[in-house]
Amino acid sequence: MDFSQIDREYMARALGLAARGLYSTSPNPRVGCVIVRDGALVGEGWHEAAGQAHAEVNALRQAGERARGATAYVTLEPCNHHGRTPPCTEALIEAGVTRVVAAMLDPNPLVAGQGFARLMNAGIRVEQGLLESDAREINIGFVSRMTRSRPWVRMKIAASLDGRTALANGQSQWITSQAARDDGHHWRARACAVLTGIGTLREDDPQLSARAVQTPRQPLKVLIDSRLEAPPEAKLFQSGRTLVFAGGPQPERAAVLTARGAEIVMLPNANGKVELPDMLSELARRGVNELHVEAGSKLNGSMLREGCVDELLVYLAPMLIGDAGQGMFHLPEVTELAKAARLVVAEVATVGDDVRIRMRMKN
Repeated sequence: MDFSQIDREYMARALGLAARGLYSTSPNPRVGCVIVRDGALVGEGWHEAAGQAHAEVNALRQAGERARGATAYVTLEPCNHHGRTPPCTEALIEAGVTRVVAAMLDPNPLVAGQGFARLMNAGIRVEQGLLESDAREINIGFVSRMTRSRPWVRMKIAASLDGRTALANGQSQWITSQAARDDGHHWRARACAVLTGIGTLREDDPQLSARAVQTPRQPLKVLIDSRLEAPPEAKLFQSGRTLVFAGGPQPERAAVLTARGAEIVMLPNANGKVELPDMLSELARRGVNELHVEAGSKLNGSMLREGCVDELLVYLAPMLIGDAGQGMFHLPEVTELAKAARLVVAEVATVGDDVRIRMRMKN
């Protein structure tokens, strides 16, 4: 499809609007819409929160009668089904829009081309694929849940330049700068859920909340605790929703944690641990698009070994700790470089005194 520079500029604006829903739309996708008539912007909007009006409806409300004969730039295929809100295709047709430019097809099986078909049947010109990679990126978790039935899993690690996450005695506060820690809260806030393991809970007693960024909602807190050994007074249970995955029945311990407001889910594997791939499926079933992991080397290693990680978010501090320090991952020895896990660098940035490297699993 041959798009003009004007088309690109308006779609980029729509993507910027979609990003305003970064912390608020889950489990729905982040969507932006711009309405343009006779070369002038007449309306714009974004999906602000699940259950509220979609981006197209908000943009059409602002445009009013000026939407007749206009082009709608939308970052995701308009929906064609009744959910908590009416179909956006109907709103676009009724408004008299004559052209719809969409960045990407909606991977949701309830839509998946049906929205485009409905618009074309109504005589609206539909063009798709403009800035598609950018649109997929902003909804990478939603796409993952719809196409793989699992969240997009992002594992965050703070380490020294020589790859140590703590001293031998467990001390880790603080290896990275305040700026890096605040940046990490941004990634927590955009996730639907934040996960840790019982080892990190014992060592650091984390809150797992997003505190350094303004957000209208806190992510679900998720704990992997095979034997339900978490102390009920842990900060994790003091506010918000906490989901605990266990590897076997511990009725008395489960009752104590349930009394603290936790929900217990048993997903045992053959070794009495938590079956990690099944855990991801369960989180997807609950509407989790992006899962943010902040755990210790053992759980990090287990998730990598079982193919449960999509992306690494590593903050490297200009510091050397030495071989006695704790590592990033507990992994078996690799005896041939050809068998080493390969990653692709997606982004490198300086954050405060530290370097943030975002990498994705090659396969």
